[in-house]
Amino acid sequence: MHVYPIVAAAVWGMAGGLLLPRAAHRLAVPSGEPWAAGCRAGHPLPAGPRGWVGPAHCAGCGGAGRWSGAGLLPAVLCAALCAGITAVTGVHPELAVWLLLVPVGLALALVDLRVFRLPDVLTLPALGGTAVLLGAAALLPSHDGSWPRALLAGAALGVLYLVLFLVNPAGMGFGDVKLAPTLGLALGWYGWSAVVNGTLAAFLLGAVAGLVLLASGRANRKTPIPFGPFMLLGSAVGLLLT
Repeated sequence: MHVYPIVAAAVWGMAGGLLLPRAAHRLAVPSGEPWAAGCRAGHPLPAGPRGWVGPAHCAGCGGAGRWSGAGLLPAVLCAALCAGITAVTGVHPELAVWLLLVPVGLALALVDLRVFRLPDVLTLPALGGTAVLLGAAALLPSHDGSWPRALLAGAALGVLYLVLFLVNPAGMGFGDVKLAPTLGLALGWYGWSAVVNGTLAAFLLGAVAGLVLLASGRANRKTPIPFGPFMLLGSAVGLLLT
């Protein structure tokens, strides 16, 4: 495989990682509250698209606030995931779907880490868009997956997370339930082994993170831990293992 698609995917991921934190910051509010109208420092953000696209800090915060190392970390991770998925899955029509999902997943992870929620404004369009776009990809001769299997996997993973939520509502958020079908679609496109690998990776990563937090004294048995980031990262692992 030529290196150019991988580099292009990395550039796309870096751009998405730099442009989405402002939207994630504005969406990171408790349920029922209006979206945040100002940057992290409290400066009002402009109306329109500029108020949603860019770093979480605004121009009034100064260069150090806008380009801190912590602010670059999500962009680097997004670029690495886009490049890695491109290298593993190859240049097929469905690659466009993965490259759209990675930045959206990054925004969801940032919101969940801050306020323990996965907003419907991201999860529901991601579900519908993924199903439709994969269906369109399946119509092209160079696709490398199965749309019917993806739909079945999306339904199966959604049911699994719904059962887990009903059994233990305190340990599983309903936002996780609404995110699960999208991840099932992506993993199921490549096969049931990818679904199993991605799902197990999510729970394993979550368990390891919980143990590390307990061992370091930064959490106890009752401390809530957002599971959305581990679902997303586990799914990325499942795609990289295809």
